[in-house]
Amino acid sequence: MRRLAARGAAGDAGEVAAPAADSSDSAQGRSPSSWRLIDLCAIWDAGVYLPSAAWNGASSGVARRRLNEAERLSSVREAQLKQLEVTRPRVLGSRERGRVPRMARQPPPPWVHAAFLLCLLSLGGAIEIPMDPSIQNELTQPPTITKQSVKDHIVDPRDNILIECEAKGNPAPSFHWTRNSRFFNIAKDPRVSMRRRSGTLVIDFRSGGRPEEYEGEYQCFARNKFGTALSNRIRLQVSKSPLWPKENLDPVVVQEGAPLTLQCNPPPGLPSPVIFWMSSSMEPITQDKRVSQGHNGDLYFSNVMLQDMQTDYSCNARFHFTHTIQQKNPFTLKVLTNHPYNDSSLRNHPDMYSARGVAERTPSFMYPQGTASSQMVLRGMDLLLECIASGVPTPDIAWYKKGGDLPSDKAKFENFNKALRITNVSEEDSGEYFCLASNKMGSIRHTISVRVKAAPYWLDEPKNLILAPGEDGRLVCRANGNPKPTVQWMVNGEPLQSAPPNPNREVAGDTIIFRDTQISSRAVYQCNTSNEHGYLLANAFVSVLDVPPRMLSPRNQLIRVILYNRTRLDCPFFGSPIPTLRWFKNGQGSNLDGGNYHVYENGSLEIKMIRKEDQGIYTCVATNILGKAENQVRLEVKDPTRIYRMPEDQVAKRGTTVQLECRVKHDPSLKLTVSWLKDDEPLYIGNRMKKEDDSLTIFGVAERDQGSYTCVASTELDQDLAKAYLTVLADQATPTNRLAALPKGRPDRPRDLELTDLAERSVRLTWIPGDDNNSPITDYVVQFEEDQFQPGVWHDHSKYPGSVNSAVLRLSPYVNYQFRVIAINEVGSSHPSLPSERYRTSGAPPESNPGDVKGEGTRKNNMEITWTPMNATSAFGPNLRYIVKWRRRETREAWNNVTVWGSRYVVGQTPVYVPYEIRVQAENDFGKGPEPESVIGYSGEDYPRAAPTEVKVRVMNSTAISLQWNRVYSDTVQGQLREYRAYYWRESSLLKNLWVSQKRQQASFPGDRLRGVVSRLFPYSNYKLEMVVVNGRGDGPRSETKEFTTPEGVPSAPRRFRVRQPNLETINLEWDHPEHPNGIMIGYTLKYVAFNGTKVGKQIVENFSPNQTKFTVQRTDPVSRYRFTLSARTQVGSGEAVTEESPAPPNEATPTAAYTNNQADIATQGWFIGLMCAIALLVLILLIVCFIKRSRGGKYPVREKKDVPLGPEDPKEEDGSFDYSDEDNKPLQGSQTSLDGTIKQQESDDSLVDYGEGGEGQFNEDGSFIGQYTVKKDKEETEGNESSEATSPVNAIYSLA
Repeated sequence: MRRLAARGAAGDAGEVAAPAADSSDSAQGRSPSSWRLIDLCAIWDAGVYLPSAAWNGASSGVARRRLNEAERLSSVREAQLKQLEVTRPRVLGSRERGRVPRMARQPPPPWVHAAFLLCLLSLGGAIEIPMDPSIQNELTQPPTITKQSVKDHIVDPRDNILIECEAKGNPAPSFHWTRNSRFFNIAKDPRVSMRRRSGTLVIDFRSGGRPEEYEGEYQCFARNKFGTALSNRIRLQVSKSPLWPKENLDPVVVQEGAPLTLQCNPPPGLPSPVIFWMSSSMEPITQDKRVSQGHNGDLYFSNVMLQDMQTDYSCNARFHFTHTIQQKNPFTLKVLTNHPYNDSSLRNHPDMYSARGVAERTPSFMYPQGTASSQMVLRGMDLLLECIASGVPTPDIAWYKKGGDLPSDKAKFENFNKALRITNVSEEDSGEYFCLASNKMGSIRHTISVRVKAAPYWLDEPKNLILAPGEDGRLVCRANGNPKPTVQWMVNGEPLQSAPPNPNREVAGDTIIFRDTQISSRAVYQCNTSNEHGYLLANAFVSVLDVPPRMLSPRNQLIRVILYNRTRLDCPFFGSPIPTLRWFKNGQGSNLDGGNYHVYENGSLEIKMIRKEDQGIYTCVATNILGKAENQVRLEVKDPTRIYRMPEDQVAKRGTTVQLECRVKHDPSLKLTVSWLKDDEPLYIGNRMKKEDDSLTIFGVAERDQGSYTCVASTELDQDLAKAYLTVLADQATPTNRLAALPKGRPDRPRDLELTDLAERSVRLTWIPGDDNNSPITDYVVQFEEDQFQPGVWHDHSKYPGSVNSAVLRLSPYVNYQFRVIAINEVGSSHPSLPSERYRTSGAPPESNPGDVKGEGTRKNNMEITWTPMNATSAFGPNLRYIVKWRRRETREAWNNVTVWGSRYVVGQTPVYVPYEIRVQAENDFGKGPEPESVIGYSGEDYPRAAPTEVKVRVMNSTAISLQWNRVYSDTVQGQLREYRAYYWRESSLLKNLWVSQKRQQASFPGDRLRGVVSRLFPYSNYKLEMVVVNGRGDGPRSETKEFTTPEGVPSAPRRFRVRQPNLETINLEWDHPEHPNGIMIGYTLKYVAFNGTKVGKQIVENFSPNQTKFTVQRTDPVSRYRFTLSARTQVGSGEAVTEESPAPPNEATPTAAYTNNQADIATQGWFIGLMCAIALLVLILLIVCFIKRSRGGKYPVREKKDVPLGPEDPKEEDGSFDYSDEDNKPLQGSQTSLDGTIKQQESDDSLVDYGEGGEGQFNEDGSFIGQYTVKKDKEETEGNESSEATSPVNAIYSLA
């Protein structure tokens, strides 16, 4: 086969490199596309592989030569092909479009016809022209539509109309339009113009005109001399937003509790407007489970309440294009009620409706009407199902699908569960859905039958076909839909039936086959597939090119590589027919392929390991029947860069000089750069450092210089590294053990991995250890990577001691190995070494089979067989596949078998839950694995068909019942019996006005049991119960509903028991009624006791009526605390008790006596603290007064000179003075005590005049001094006592005293 293609490659290690091909392909010796080529001509069912080279000839002679190679297939393969020709249906697969190889003219053998047809059916894919601008501009090409408006094109009437149509081609295409299937003459309409170099229509209304006049169906035609391409039929519509009709709405009168629907009926717009409800004051209407808007825009009230008339209701429509909102006249509600007061406290009442006197009603559907309806939805759209129900209380809505579960990944509930939306609907979503509306009064259901139809969608969309002259090809147009779409072919916009006949073209339904195409065969073909729900239109051109070979890369490239590396030389080329490519070295005549060389199909030459003798000039030559082209690549081989004298670890004292050596050997033609790193960061060379070509010197070593130093020797092609650690010691430190003083680190990576002693199942791997970084290497871990199953993922292969640097590795067949080594010491693991060269072992049949084989049903009529796929080391050969066998157990029927390349296979049309024998055997191109063991699997389960019978309920106590039932027949289980399950719910309480939750609960009884116990029931309640059988599929039908009543029980604990202590005399207790009375409450029991540390007083018991929730305790002991225990009582007995203690004082320590507690209690009282503060203040004032009186020694009564002391008849208070001496320590008569404690004579040389002002003194009747000291005396006292009476604040206090 001759192909039109562009090829390219890249070099791995060269200075000039393009993107490399996929490593997994290149490692296996194939080009990145060779797998696809093999796959195209692989006959999987028979295990016969036709080499793709058989169809890659560039001329008929090359085709015949390749055909002769194909004829050398074994006779066994010929027989298999003959059988396939008869048995295999000729159905075009998903890859059946593209070029078809043209066979040689001579009559081939019969088996070649079969091989040719099978390969023809599997070829696919169109070839694209290279993106090189020079080629793109030179090659002719039919038109291709690149941009167009949507099929339903809605425009804003306020803007100009734009209908897009753009296309490319060479030469550039011209455009014209049709409107309503008739030619649209643009030149005659002044408002219509076409953009330059485009087919886009612009309709301008600035000068007037009505957009509605241009509505219709438009289609664009792009034409050049090689064909005509068509756009979709574009339906142009002008957006409409009509006004709401004026209407007067009377108030809506409705009884409270009745259902109500407020209809919106918006004006029909294009597109449809968005509906929302608001009040006339533009406040949004609050929606909930009771009041909500339907999908049709109406507002539904499941039941009307009195508060609904507090606002009015207006429907609003928002139009998309005009961005306007239109409002309908508001509805006003008038609610008739038996309870005229709108008490807001009743809204949260557990039985709000009974409290307002509204009668309870069973649910009924407001939308849709009746018990069943149907709905049609298109594939890929969203399915919206809606159920809105009325009832009192407001019903709950639940959704189900008959015969299956709702698709959890696509289904979501909207509008308070009233709507079910399933996104991206597919055929599996068809069926019957039903919504269940239920409240405490009952339930109803509505069934919706959903039919999924489909507008046409592509299975195989026709692609552009580029061929060389004389080649064969085909266009495939395959679509699906419901109903099945019809296919119509057109060429250049005209029906194919009316086109001129073409002997080289044959139409076969949805396929057009071209044979022996020529330049005149160029055209654009249209495929139109349609049904009643829509259409698809696709353009695909057939272009025939005749191009001599051309080189796409720059000429005379220079690639420099390092010795012993792998590289790839690039030679991208182009031509039609596809050229053949050969490589030559230094002008020699022998083609380079094999051994150390490998040529890829895309033109790359890979040299697996570069040697000195590989240096030279390489020439690539591309040839086809139209000519040849060549290009040259010059390859230079350079010596690697190596550090042959590496820096060593050193220990230096502070202030000394250190020299780190780094001597490098490199290729002299490359520029060498030596740099240093410190602690893996670039080293700053300061004044204390000197860097030379082969060393680094550090003068005056400091502590900050300690760390790791790395020498980096690099050229433009490669680099080498060496590391050493410098330890800096203080002057007095002298290490006794160098390794002990040096810091330890992870080892460096091993390097220079080498593979030797290559064998089929083993290879020797040798490596050079890296630096151990002061911690001996303990282990080496060898890892491998393979590029077929898990490329890029490394696996542990083996582990070796740290003293080993060479090991023989055991290998598996047909694995393309690559190895690396990791060193381990006590600090950790090194970085992995650079990977070794790849080594592929030869293949062999598998020696094992896949494990974990299972057979389980995913549907009721199938069985999915799964297994754990084998990894690369157990595949042992190419094209690993699995032979899956199965048959019904104990029937001894023949084995069914199929070959599978994945890890699962689904067996269809199986009976419900029957056992199968399963075998899975591995096979590759070298043979089959060992005979596998049989595994027992089961087909899918269906829902059980029977319910348990004779269900008996026996009440054991107030919270538990025992159940007994008869087992179902095994054939009705239709699967594995998992359990019997009881569904039960609390219907009501025997207590009046007590709301209960009717949530369904379940109790499971695993296995084939006939009795069980259901516990944790609520006492004094009415219950209902149903039994089902459960298998792996789900629940079976439900048994007859059983009703039972639980007897009265003890109540739960009182809620919110609170203990407060407002003072030392009383304690207040408060509590709420129990959450679950579990019977008729007859009262409460309170037990309390006083305690003080370890001492406990006598317990006191109080009984209260059931309505009492408060109690006050009078404290008899103000020191002790109290412990209270409260429980509720029914006729059965006391329920669960709740215990609280009276609060403890904040500063209370562990008391040892009642007195201590009492002191602590008083000390914390506010009145006591205030009293103590007042007493302290008074004592302080008295002390200050006494101190001042003592410091004022001269303030005593001045009397006439007497020889006797003052008599008792002379009151001392009269002159305001004090006698500071007591009776035991009186001074002698005629003397007084001075401030310094000495005794002076009463007679003094000082005159009283000295204390007067101006020589005058003031005396009272008894001769005492009545004035303040004069300035003179004050000065003396100030000097002697360092205080001034005139300015001291203490004197002010004294004067008050």
